[in-house]
Amino acid sequence: MTHLRRTLVVAGNGMVGHRFVQAAVERGLTETYDVVVVGEEPRPAYDRVALTSFFAAGSADELSLLPEGSYDDPRVRLVLGTTVTGLDRDARTVSLSDGDVLAYDALVLATGAAPFVPPVPGRELDGCFVYRTIEDLEAIRDASITATRGVVIGGGLLGLEAANALVQLGLETHVVEMAPRLMPVQLDDGGGAALVRHIEKLGVTVHTGEATRAITGDGRVQALETADGVIDTDVVVFSAGIRPRDQLARDAGLEVAERGGVLVDEQCRTSDARVFAIGECAAPGGRMYGLVAPGYAMAEVVVDALLDGPGAFTGADMSTKLKLLGVDVASFGDAFAGAEGALELVYADAVAGVYKKLVVTEDGTRLLGGILVGDASAYGVLRPMVASGIALPANPEELILPARVSTGSANGRGGVAMPDEAQVCSCNDVTKGEILAAAEQETTTRAGSTCGSCKPMVKTLIEDYYAGQGKVVDRGLCEHFALTRQELFDLVAVHGYRRFDDLVEAHGRGRGCDVCKPAIASILASQFNGHVLSEDTSALQDTNDAYLANIQRNGTYSVVPRIPGGEIAPEKLIVIGEVARDFGLYTKITGGQRIDLFGARMEELPAIWRRLVDAGFESGHAYGKSLRTVKSCVGSTWCRYGVQDSTGLAIRLELRYRGLRSPHKLKGGVSGCARECAEARGKDFGVIATEKGWNLYVGGNGGANPAHARLLAGDLDTETLVRYLDRFLMYYVRTADRLQRTAAWIDSLDGGLDRVREVVVDDSLGLGAELEDAMARHVGSYFDEWRATVEDPDKLARFVSFVNAPGTPDPNISFGTERGQIRPEVAGEPVVLGSTIPVGAP
Repeated sequence: MTHLRRTLVVAGNGMVGHRFVQAAVERGLTETYDVVVVGEEPRPAYDRVALTSFFAAGSADELSLLPEGSYDDPRVRLVLGTTVTGLDRDARTVSLSDGDVLAYDALVLATGAAPFVPPVPGRELDGCFVYRTIEDLEAIRDASITATRGVVIGGGLLGLEAANALVQLGLETHVVEMAPRLMPVQLDDGGGAALVRHIEKLGVTVHTGEATRAITGDGRVQALETADGVIDTDVVVFSAGIRPRDQLARDAGLEVAERGGVLVDEQCRTSDARVFAIGECAAPGGRMYGLVAPGYAMAEVVVDALLDGPGAFTGADMSTKLKLLGVDVASFGDAFAGAEGALELVYADAVAGVYKKLVVTEDGTRLLGGILVGDASAYGVLRPMVASGIALPANPEELILPARVSTGSANGRGGVAMPDEAQVCSCNDVTKGEILAAAEQETTTRAGSTCGSCKPMVKTLIEDYYAGQGKVVDRGLCEHFALTRQELFDLVAVHGYRRFDDLVEAHGRGRGCDVCKPAIASILASQFNGHVLSEDTSALQDTNDAYLANIQRNGTYSVVPRIPGGEIAPEKLIVIGEVARDFGLYTKITGGQRIDLFGARMEELPAIWRRLVDAGFESGHAYGKSLRTVKSCVGSTWCRYGVQDSTGLAIRLELRYRGLRSPHKLKGGVSGCARECAEARGKDFGVIATEKGWNLYVGGNGGANPAHARLLAGDLDTETLVRYLDRFLMYYVRTADRLQRTAAWIDSLDGGLDRVREVVVDDSLGLGAELEDAMARHVGSYFDEWRATVEDPDKLARFVSFVNAPGTPDPNISFGTERGQIRPEVAGEPVVLGSTIPVGAP
């Protein structure tokens, strides 16, 4: 049966609008809808949350959420530099600023918010800016060339980000906040005071409790007047809040909230059933949400509504954890003790610049919220305790006190003073007594293996115990780092390190080695998804990652383009054949349903990639510790036994998880029925179709220690399957050891597969949304490494055999023939299996 296609218009291509389109493509909405996305800015969606990094990167490309400039799905059309200027609900059309008129069957308003500029005299002077778009930042950067001082009006989240930008631009920086403290929505007086002390140490002058009266100057900013005095300045940045951009809705007669924003129901429908609103322009229940996470949730809800699903937006967790001007800040739950009978536990160290507050129930058994400034390492433990209602340990103050603050001795060395029954690891409910018992019996517990924030305390307890036995424990990654991979992963997550040198300077010693460098390169790639050949990480890579190809035993390389699910169009198949013919490459179909091209010289790699990229291929990451393939059978599309579309799901999963850097390589498989032709249970994650949906298996692999994947959950619908896979993979990436496959990782967990099921399926730690968000960040930041390399002259410069003769091939490498194809030789001699040969790459 043929279905008439419908048209969906998305007004806005910011982060939330982009997330909606991603979800629409991933969940199959484009099978029935043609999507037109209208973006006001001249570039596709970018990471507005990380705007300040624009000054460090020097380019907007680093922030792009759509580096290719268009969506992969041909049914999605992106129109940039254009504004939706009118909405005719009766005709179901929108008018665009370029004069075009688009008809729609469904309309999604994702117009975001605009900076609020208070009616301050002088706000129109040259030198006054807002802090919202890349164009705003470019204007601030240009103005800073001749400026020496800058003032930010507003001390909230965005205001402090703007202040950070001015500091990076080398300006003497002031922050003026009308409220009596910084970040008044997230922090109390104690937290605000601690934050001020940190920021002032960086040379930023903070003025709280001061209202701006006027900005003065002769055509250009020269000073800012407050109730308490005058601040000389050349630049003024307004960051005094945002207002929903709801004028389009107002003009069209849609209902709006009293304080602004388009009123929507739990499915984010406006008062017109065909029109939805998401993100900062929307007001579910009359409330505007100024964070990106609620906007993402709304985007998913609307996709669900258009697919006739049950999804509903009933509110959002407004917890926040971030780094402002180098200071860790977190606020979660009922941070201001608004609940009846709520009590506060406060730890403050003005010298160290640390402020921590817990809000607990009147009987002290449950955590309601908290504030962390200067040290937010406990956030990963505390926030889930609020969400899941986990009982507080007997001594809740231990959750915020430093590990060695005590009134006595735990083990005779002035260690952590707590009884044996006190809970050390709240993620896994491990007590001090259990940790000491495990140390005595030389067994392990799960303490510290999830969020990692209790690791310092666990380490102290174990060291205290072994010190009494005359022993010392060392779990360091290598001689340069006395830390495990997970500890290093957590450090990078908490402190935002982007360079190996910064990490080794702060937490290691020496210059690193071939153990820690690739491991840390993998950690950086997992968390930030930067190019492996970027200036900061290229020197860390092993030979394969260093050249984005697999080095072979004769010094040549093999090239493996991605073929999602093994499905390939004839035109692309022809291109692979032509590339192999023109470059004289040996071709072989791999066990993962791809085609491997062998025998490429290093200097030939960019030219080979260029041909493949131009034909629509991308890197298959066969060289990386990352997702390789998701193998599939033909499923219900062709096979008489197939009960589900296994090929379609395999393609979706491979495109979702492509480029995901992990502790070891990852492989997946999807079988369309129980006959298991895709060998899904021999993969790190395998999916087998049932009459009711999908069975999900995890922890299988071949290799030296083959393992059969085990059932994690059964009869899942597709969206639940993807959600569980997101959680499983990110849980593995976060907590597995270096070069540990999923099978060994699961076995290393206390509780094994049952523990994985608790975290992934039952969400026992309340980390499900966090793990899903981490995967969403990966999906949103994906780019093709081959394309990024061939388009960057600096990266191309490394692909030469001889620096002083870049066009000269390695004379040690030559080729013969075998079975009608080339066969590698070295100096004219055929390669013998197991022989030692020189290589053509450093």
